[in-house]
Formats: sequence, structure tokens, C-alpha cells
Amino acid sequence: MMEQTANQQEQAAWLRLMLTDGVGNTSARKLLAAFGLPTAIFEQSTAALGQVVSERQALALKQLPEGLDKQIARCDEWLALDARTDHRTRRIVTLGDALYPSALLTLPDPPLVLWLLGRIDLLEAHGWPAGISIVGSRNPTQQGDKNAFAFAHSFADSGLCVISGMALGIDAAAHSGALSAGQSSEESSRESLLTIAVVGTGLDRVYPKQNLELAHRIADHGLVVSEFQLGSPPAAANFPKRNRLIAALGLGTLVVEAALQSGSLITARECLEVGKDVFAIPGSIHIAQSKGCHALIKQGAKLVESAADVLEELRIERGTRAGHTEQGLRGTSAGAHISPTHAQHPLVLAMGFDPVSFDVLQARVDIDAAALQVQLLELELDNVILRVPGGLYQVAL
Repeated sequence: MMEQTANQQEQAAWLRLMLTDGVGNTSARKLLAAFGLPTAIFEQSTAALGQVVSERQALALKQLPEGLDKQIARCDEWLALDARTDHRTRRIVTLGDALYPSALLTLPDPPLVLWLLGRIDLLEAHGWPAGISIVGSRNPTQQGDKNAFAFAHSFADSGLCVISGMALGIDAAAHSGALSAGQSSEESSRESLLTIAVVGTGLDRVYPKQNLELAHRIADHGLVVSEFQLGSPPAAANFPKRNRLIAALGLGTLVVEAALQSGSLITARECLEVGKDVFAIPGSIHIAQSKGCHALIKQGAKLVESAADVLEELRIERGTRAGHTEQGLRGTSAGAHISPTHAQHPLVLAMGFDPVSFDVLQARVDIDAAALQVQLLELELDNVILRVPGGLYQVAL
């Protein structure tokens, strides 16, 4: 095996933590809080690990997961396919990476690793965009399909990135509507992500296959995201997990059509759990695809009849660019009150009130990069600091 760079070693450690049998995202987060980066976790004794997780998990952490070498090789091959000439690029982003979406830190179990495909250049330049999640039936009515397309077009035209799951039906219509907004404005396509597809498979495959051409268009003008390792098939258990990311990435979630028992309602519940608005479009009382929306409205979801209704609730003026805002994506966690203890933290004091880069902050506090990354991650998980566009950090005021 070729000698790995420091970045490759760090990435391999994140993959090892992710693949360790019996250690999910929640337990991994406890380990990160206790020991720092994954490389430090794997240096601990079984006894030390057992103070944070169960004995079985501690023993599993001391073993190399089955398939780890294969996944590392697969990731290297996938990244080597990067086609930078047309702006479509690939990236593996870990929980400790500056490019990791802050919105996902509101979740109790944020993914340790994300695979990204698409306009990474726009993320690096502007950060994660303000967005609206759109979900609904895989078998919509003709009117439901038209509604999803039209609402998404209006949202994208107003600067909101449209987030969905690239499934057949409403998801596909929403992505297509957002992409159509970019066709009339070369500038909007160039300066902002039009749409984000959060998928339930590895990014080395497209599911469903009918959406292959759509997936390529999304990667050209937006982003495809997955928390599942390369090679992951479309397992049924993956899609509820995917739904929580869709809910967390948006400022709110619009349900266009949904049956009473559907993944769209799971996404709506996830949205409410992270303190964000749920919107629903009413429909005919005689069709099953309206039942879920009507149930949500009875439970307090906002009934909407036009995109303007949603934009008004989100305080976004129609026809203006919503812009990119990591802070907006953090929902109720943005602007969190900082405790007196955190206010006196050396990094908070060194950071001041203006956005600062990692390198500048390291020069101010004079500690090694690994230790600084650990401390920044801890403060971010506690909602004390935010990541803002340009890979900068800022105190959450």
C-alpha cells in the first residue's frame, strides 16, 4: 500500500470510526467529545474507551472493521475521477471539516462523513445556501407534479436552494423546477447552488436509474449529498435516515402531496424536531395523495396556496436573491446564548467578533493544528461558534 498523506490518514480514521461495528453517530460523538479526532480515539486503551462507550463497543474500536481497506481504496478511486474542468467535483467531508454543513450539527446524530458531488466551488466561495426542502409522493397526481415544479422554480428564482431526495415523483419535479430557474439566468446558475439532492445510496450509483440524467444536471448546477459509504445499495433503512438530513438542511419543509403512511411525513416530523416550519399544500379530499397534507395541516402545519405564502413566512422577498447563510440554516441554534464559561474560552477570546480563518486563529493561540481542530469542533457542537462562508469561524452571537 502506498504511503498515505496526513489528510488521507485523517480521512481513513474517520472512515474507520464510521464503519466500526456497533458504534453509531451518537456514540461516536461522545468519543469525539472525550478524546478529540478519530486518530486520538484509536490510540486509547480499551479501558479508557470503556469509560465512554460500552465494553462491546470499546472492543470493536480496537479492531479494524471488515471492508475498511476496500472502502479506503474505493474512496481514493472515486476522488480521482474529479472532473474540475466543468466545475463538477467530488469531496469527502468529515464532521471536523470546515466545509461540513453547520445545519446538521442541530441533529442529535450528525453524520460523521459526507460524500459530495457537484459544485463544490460554490460551497467554498459562499458556504451552504439558504434552502427550502420539498418532499412528497413518488406517485403524485398530475397537478401535484406541476405544483412541485412551479413552487421550486419560484423558490430558486428568489434565491432559495431547493433541497429534496431525488426520488421519482415530487422530488424529481422539485429538482427539475429549481434547475429550470437557472436556465433563464446564467448568473444565478453560476453564483448559487440551485438544488441539493440528498440520496439514500453511495454516490457511485444513481437510484432510481430513471433519474440518471437528472442526477447529472443536479451535479452540474447544484450538489448531490450522501452519508452512506460508496457502494451502498438503496436499502429501505437508508431513506428515513436520509430524510432527517433533508429536513435539517432547509429553513423549512414543504410537503406537496403525501399519503398518510409515507416518508414525506417522516421528513415533516424531523423538521418539527429541529424547530423549523412545515408547510403543506391542500388537495382534493377524494385522493389518497392529499391525506398526509391534510393531516399535517390539522396538526399545525402552515397551509399554503402559493410560493409567495412560504417566502412570506420565511421573510424572503419574492424576486430577490436569498443569498447564502450558514447562520440561517442553523435554525433555532443560531444566536445561541453563550455561557460565562464559554465566553472566557481562549479560542472565543482570540476569535473576537469578526470571522476568522483557521490559520489566523492558530497564529493567535499558538497551538498545533490537530488540537485546534478538536477545540473548534467541540465549540461548534456546543453552538458557541459558527462556520461561515469562506471556511471562516465566528462566535455565535
